[in-house]
Amino acid sequence: MFKITGCQHKRGTASLPGTQQLIFRKSFLYMKENGSLYLMLIPGFFFLFIYKFIPLYGISIAFKDFNIFLGNNPFQAIAQSDWVGFDHFQRLFAGSQFLKVLSNTLIINFYKIIFLFPLPVITAIMLTEIMNKAYKKAMQTLIYIPYFFSWSIVFGIFYSLLGSYGPVNIGLKEVGLDSVMFFSDHKLFRGLLVFTEGWKEIGWNTVIYLAAITSIDPTLFEAAWVDGATKFQKIIHITIPGLFPTIILMLIMKIGHILDTGFEQILIMYNPAVYDVADVIQTYVYRMGLGQMDFSLGTALGLFNSLIAFILIISANAASRKLLGRSIW
Repeated sequence: MFKITGCQHKRGTASLPGTQQLIFRKSFLYMKENGSLYLMLIPGFFFLFIYKFIPLYGISIAFKDFNIFLGNNPFQAIAQSDWVGFDHFQRLFAGSQFLKVLSNTLIINFYKIIFLFPLPVITAIMLTEIMNKAYKKAMQTLIYIPYFFSWSIVFGIFYSLLGSYGPVNIGLKEVGLDSVMFFSDHKLFRGLLVFTEGWKEIGWNTVIYLAAITSIDPTLFEAAWVDGATKFQKIIHITIPGLFPTIILMLIMKIGHILDTGFEQILIMYNPAVYDVADVIQTYVYRMGLGQMDFSLGTALGLFNSLIAFILIISANAASRKLLGRSIW
């Protein structure tokens, strides 16, 4: 028995290099046959290396007393700055401004998830039920166009409509009502942020759900029609279950970015009058890091934001896999 076992062990060990050579040969032949595809990956890897991996060195600023004037370039300045450990994090969490900024971020994102997340699903289902192709394409175009507008243009459009001398306030004055300061009223500004983002972004998310609806087996709808199901019953029992994996995926991604409230939107639309209700983590990092040249505190807050986002997306994915049996990975 011992001899046989030893022979088998030697035979398996001897065959291992041959197996490795076979795998290597197949991999080499595959790469040779698809060389053009691998060449297309080079710009993507170059982009990731320059804009994603190299900047990771800057994370160390959160743990240093960073002075940009210590070196001839930012890399030398980071290397020559003194380590201070978690001092900037302690200063960040001890400040009253941090709690206000964090609460604003969570509240605004909560509003956006509650009011905006279901809208693309509803819109995609409604567009699918339109029988007139010309009208359907026209509606898709009108909904999708605002996505291509920059936030500067969106702000200009809504400020022209809702500003002090816009048609909305002029109409209110004509009927004897007081004008409404949409861009400086604490009670209205968060609602304005939610509404403008919905107007701009709903088209892009609708396209995602429309693509998911087209992947549903059409024979299911035909069978339901034969059985006498109404449109509402087909939506409830076929369309929505077919969209469920996409909905879960989008929800997990939304939860993972719950601390990313929309930096460009708020930076362009807010003003000091509404800082108390609209100043979020990204704008606070911008004002502290660039406005007050406190790069270390801004980096510490940005690192905290990324860490929380990572924990949230991992937790949301795990909860979805355990409760619903569906997840991203």
